[in-house]
Amino acid sequence: MSHLRTLLVVLLGSAMLPFSASADPLEVGTAAPTLTSTTEAGKSLDLATVYKSNRYTLVYFYPKADTPGCTKQGCSLRDAYADLTSKGVAIIGVSADSVEAQKAFKEKYNLPFTLLADKEMKVITAFGAKNALLPMSKRQAYLIKDGKIVYADHSGSTTKQAEDILNFLAKSGS
Repeated sequence: MSHLRTLLVVLLGSAMLPFSASADPLEVGTAAPTLTSTTEAGKSLDLATVYKSNRYTLVYFYPKADTPGCTKQGCSLRDAYADLTSKGVAIIGVSADSVEAQKAFKEKYNLPFTLLADKEMKVITAFGAKNALLPMSKRQAYLIKDGKIVYADHSGSTTKQAEDILNFLAKSGS
């Protein structure tokens, strides 16, 4: 019986390996990852180009589209979109959802910014936003300027995500 239990523990442990390997979240001052990913429209988006084209880029991560906390987070940014863009902030939301799920989420809540469908979790992993136990991201947010992270929120707010970013910009004189 103990051999069976040991085998079961080994099998369960190895089944979790793909989900447990996770990089640490990125810190302020770190170069922002420059990957290419797929948008909710099914088009390719190069993050390096986005960083260069905007004064700031907010890359925020959420676990699953159209769930209560993720919806609050996205709607917080939607509701402050004019204020954020007036300060030069481009917004990109990222989750491991499919292109179809991201498109439906964007349309349902009238989100005016790009969502990335990071099914392969390349962007999520590069930013250190990978959930240790589940094939999804943790809630996090990063503000990028000149290709460097200038603000990192490793727990990501739901209702106050936009407020947190606007407060940071006000304090930094932007």
